[in-house]
Amino acid sequence: MPQTAAHTQHRVPRWLERVELFLRVMLRMCIGLVICFAPWSHTFWDQNALFLHFPWLADFAANGAVRGIVSGLGLLNLWIAFQDAIRHRDG
Repeated sequence: MPQTAAHTQHRVPRWLERVELFLRVMLRMCIGLVICFAPWSHTFWDQNALFLHFPWLADFAANGAVRGIVSGLGLLNLWIAFQDAIRHRDG
């Protein structure tokens, strides 16, 4: 009998898995929204201290293609969050 008790697996409670999934999806969604809208924010993108210190970096970041790529990464992060929520909801 003591031998079978030692072989029992410790399973994470279902509610804890759900809470972890919820927090992970919410964090990814928040990060995705910030990354998606940050390049188009005048106060964050154009008046950034890093860009003010390095003018060549500011010229590069002001390019529309760079802003679009950064926004695309934000959309990708949102897509991953939605896929993760849907995949775990079905399973």
